[in-house]
Amino acid sequence: MWLLASGVAAIAAIVSYSHIYDLGRAHGGSGTAARLLPLSVDMLILVGELMLLHEGDAKGGRFILGWVLVWSGILATLGANVTYGAQYGWLGALIWGWPAYSFVLAAGGMVAIVKRGAARAVPGAPEPPSDPSLIRAALNGHAARAERKFRDDIADGRVPGIRRIMTVMHVGDEKARLIQQHLRNAGGSDA
Repeated sequence: MWLLASGVAAIAAIVSYSHIYDLGRAHGGSGTAARLLPLSVDMLILVGELMLLHEGDAKGGRFILGWVLVWSGILATLGANVTYGAQYGWLGALIWGWPAYSFVLAAGGMVAIVKRGAARAVPGAPEPPSDPSLIRAALNGHAARAERKFRDDIADGRVPGIRRIMTVMHVGDEKARLIQQHLRNAGGSDA
């Protein structure tokens, strides 16, 4: 999977690089500047994705600058590749816009897989405490908020998964595990 995804990303990046390079040369760029221009576009996506990957673990996935970088890079690479292809009509714009689209999906997919792997339980990691009073104390007010947010799940006898808790509550893995244990104690069971 990694080999295939990396291959798609590499091929798409090379094609996208040549399009942005050609556009840069056609619009007054030369030498080193023209060669570096494509990197400033496609690397923006990778840097933003890596920021989201890093900060997602610590801050529950809320990192505005990372998203700004990713979306700026996506819009720039799509715009440049579609513009390059537009000289060949709408079909050319569609065909030559494809490498940018492929690159964005492959890079985003690889980062998502890494994030999912990081969110899974680490073998040998300590289990959250089972004593409800210790859990409630460790949650510093998140317990009541979690009960409100997941009221319907608890009423149906379900406990949400770690990823969903992390997303809804904007917490990291460790806090999400405590919240999950608290919700189990509150009457839910694992789906």
